[in-house]
Amino acid sequence: MNNRELFFKNLAQTSPFPLAFEITKAEGCYMYGPNGEKYLDLISGIAVSNIGHRHPHVISKIKEQLDKYMHLMVYGEIVQAPQVQLAKKLGELLPWKDKTQTYLVNSGSEAIEGAIKLAKRYTGKTKLISCKNAYHGSTHGALSLMGNELFKESFRPLLPGITHIQYGNTNDLSWIDKNTAAIVIEPIQGEAGVKIASKNYFNELMNKCKQTGTLIIADEIQSGFGRTGNWFAFEKVGLIPDIVVMAKGMGGGLPIGAFASDVDVMNCLTNNPILGHITTFGGHPVCSVAALASIEVIANEKLLINVIERSAQFKKNLIHPAIKEIRGEGLMLAVELDCFENVQKVIEYCLGKGLFTDWFLFCDNSIRVAPPLIISEEETDFAINTLLEVLNKVYSL
Repeated sequence: MNNRELFFKNLAQTSPFPLAFEITKAEGCYMYGPNGEKYLDLISGIAVSNIGHRHPHVISKIKEQLDKYMHLMVYGEIVQAPQVQLAKKLGELLPWKDKTQTYLVNSGSEAIEGAIKLAKRYTGKTKLISCKNAYHGSTHGALSLMGNELFKESFRPLLPGITHIQYGNTNDLSWIDKNTAAIVIEPIQGEAGVKIASKNYFNELMNKCKQTGTLIIADEIQSGFGRTGNWFAFEKVGLIPDIVVMAKGMGGGLPIGAFASDVDVMNCLTNNPILGHITTFGGHPVCSVAALASIEVIANEKLLINVIERSAQFKKNLIHPAIKEIRGEGLMLAVELDCFENVQKVIEYCLGKGLFTDWFLFCDNSIRVAPPLIISEEETDFAINTLLEVLNKVYSL
């Protein structure tokens, strides 16, 4: 049996129609098939490969760490340089600066789980608020926060005490009251099709949470680490969160996540009970050095500037009668068409021309444009020209 046949026979499937094309190598902005097929990656593994595939600085740091040690002990018991250096660097990027403490985990879902436990433990409250069409992960707690009923209805009962409000609607902020432990919110909604609320909305949100003693948990899993042209999207929208959740683009291609807050908030996980939140592999040293190296690449290669320039290039030149709107910030963009059927055709035809793109879970009439932050002007031109050519074909223009 070849690998494709083994894929269907032995791997658990997530849909009846996976793309199921084989990749044997990836480098920079490109992925390669077994017969030399070359694909420009326009989605970065869904905002994971922020600095491209196998960046040499990340590979170098991984190899150095492999010669020292890998897993030693469950998280939080032994001083490990990769963990502490990563946490120190994150403190420089987050609002609490030298008062920041970071809890390292393995994924975005796990980071969300830790963050909502932290909020409940710190506030002593039980109610949670999240937004409609929000995506926060697939574990039971994260799924409970998800703002789409279709994805939840087969797995009930879920966590009680959760209210879903309309993202960007100031009237819905009235649902936040003195019994609300936290609101979990994406500064820029990802799977909703890259929706961005006004700065006034976030100002009103912060005022309401201050009045009620409610924590703001900013989900930066998809929007973090330079994707929007800022280190984090909360900077872009003027939000000052109490807890920040990170993953995806954090690890330079390796699995890692984190939730972080002010030390006074984080300290409550150390007692009543002790070991109030634990993880075996969280902050794995190899993943931690990869994450630190990824942050260094974004800073040293001035990728935030490149993100702004390439974003402007997409918005200026990706113009077509079939495109209803291009939404987003930086290289977190949604290209809206008329229907899912045509989006599917665009994805299929683009793949045949060496361009790999995708759609959004809760906005299936839009194409995802979220390439690695290292994408060049020439590669951006290729992506734009290919999309325009395919749109002409799909819409018979």
